[in-house]
Amino acid sequence: MRIVIGEDSTLFREGLARLLDDSGHEVVAKAPDAPSAVAAIRKHQPDLAILDINMPPDRTNDGARAARQLRDDYPSLGILLLSQHIESHYSVELLGQGGFGYLLKDRVFDVDDFLDALQRIASGGSALDPEVVARLITPGRGDGLSLLTARELEVLALMAEGRTNLGVAHRLGVSERTIETHVGNIIAKLGLADSAEDNRRVLAVLTFLGHRIS
Repeated sequence: MRIVIGEDSTLFREGLARLLDDSGHEVVAKAPDAPSAVAAIRKHQPDLAILDINMPPDRTNDGARAARQLRDDYPSLGILLLSQHIESHYSVELLGQGGFGYLLKDRVFDVDDFLDALQRIASGGSALDPEVVARLITPGRGDGLSLLTARELEVLALMAEGRTNLGVAHRLGVSERTIETHVGNIIAKLGLADSAEDNRRVLAVLTFLGHRIS
C-alpha cells in the first residue's frame, strides 16, 4: 500500500513511517502541515492518506478540512484521521462514504488492530476508534435502538468501529453465522430491511451514532 503521512510531530511521524515500512507498506511522502500533505497526495496519488486533525498552519482542524477537500477531489482515496483527543464532530461526517477512518493516536501502538484498520480503509471500509464510538452513544435514544438486546448493541458497537462480520465474530469469540443472525435482527429492528443491501450496515451504524441519513 502506498501511503502519505501528514503529521507535524517529527517523532510521531517518523515512528509511524518506520512502523509502516516494517509492515511492508510504502510511505511515499511525509508532510509536517496540511498544505504540504495535500500537495504530496496530489503528486503521488497514494492509496491512503494518514492525517493529523490538528496540524499547522492553524493547528486547529487543518487536517479535517484537508480530508474534506481530498474526499471531494479523490473519492476513492482512503483517508485516516488521527487525533490526540476525542473530537467526535469530525468522525461521522465522512463515515457514511466509506474509505474513511478516525482513530486516536494511542491506537497506533496496538499494531495488529491498527494495520487491520488501514487495510479496511484502503479497501473502501471504515474504522472508528472504540473510544469515539463510546462517546457518541446516547443511552435511551429512539430510532429502534431500545428494541435491541444487550448482545445486539455490543455487535452494533463493533460494527461502528468498522469491523466485518468475521471481525466481530473473532472479537466476541463466536461463529460468523451467529453474527450474521445478530446483524439481520439489528437491521430488522431498526427498520432498515427495505434499504439497499450495501447500505444497510452503514445506515445501522449511523443510526447507532445518532446520525441517520435520509
